[in-house]
Amino acid sequence: MTDTRRALLDALEDDRVAGPELADRLGVSRAAVWKQVEALRETGWGIESTDDGYRVTDVAEFGGAAIEYGLDAPFEIEFHDSIGSTNERARELADEGRADVAVVADEQTAGRGRLDRGWSGPSGGIYTSLLLRPDVPPAHSPVYTLAAAVAVTRAAREAGVDARIKWPNDVLVLDDEAERGGQKLCGILTEMEGEADRVAWLIVGIGINANVDADALPDGATSLLAERGEPIDRRLFTQRLLETFDDLRNDPDSILDAWREHAATLGQRVRVETPGGDVVGEAVDVAFPGALVVETDDGERKRVTAGDCEHLRPV
Repeated sequence: MTDTRRALLDALEDDRVAGPELADRLGVSRAAVWKQVEALRETGWGIESTDDGYRVTDVAEFGGAAIEYGLDAPFEIEFHDSIGSTNERARELADEGRADVAVVADEQTAGRGRLDRGWSGPSGGIYTSLLLRPDVPPAHSPVYTLAAAVAVTRAAREAGVDARIKWPNDVLVLDDEAERGGQKLCGILTEMEGEADRVAWLIVGIGINANVDADALPDGATSLLAERGEPIDRRLFTQRLLETFDDLRNDPDSILDAWREHAATLGQRVRVETPGGDVVGEAVDVAFPGALVVETDDGERKRVTAGDCEHLRPV
């Protein structure tokens, strides 16, 4: 989207604006304003034109301008219909010195999960990577994964889907019949570069099965569409996700309590595969910046900072 078109939508966000005033604000001719309005209409925007000026009547279903329109969070949106990896694109933007950019795609063809596992996202999803430059030490970076999981979960629950968080980086819809007690709705992958005392950049990659048909999903996965029986408004869902994440990152002391509120893992008997061996016991808490606290069968409490977590059946 051109800067002029984005500025035009910003000007129309609150009220009707006359053509001459729009031209003055944008520093272009009235003919150029009309040309930009027509271009927006061709991409799905409803813009009414009367003697009193222009007014937005319908917002395009999904896309960069649609997400930015009315967004109450300081993220620039870079949208792609299809991309290999939103995290990879965010790393390119990090190398350019950018910050507070959300790379968003309708389809992701060459994404990666934890442990460098391949992962793809079919059209209809919400695949976004948030490029941040928080003023924190690298050891604090896992808390942003927790914040993203809370943001996704809250948005899903507001959309009518009973989502829960599985440590360390998944959002599930619980199902007693499903393997490990739930079907995967969303995965999160956080990447970071920094020095000993500060983060240079942080990327939080979030892949949500939104309006994805069940037959396009792998075994053990579900989507918002499958759970609701009808599509969600991906624009509004993405806005809610970004706004909630922004609130949480600006109030880091609230993140752990919010995570606990929506956790599926706490209270579960778990097995966590770690480089030092399996940790088995009851997940009893989460500790800053994101460690899982497991009480083992001999009564010892262990903090696990990373690993694959499996929910086990009660003994």
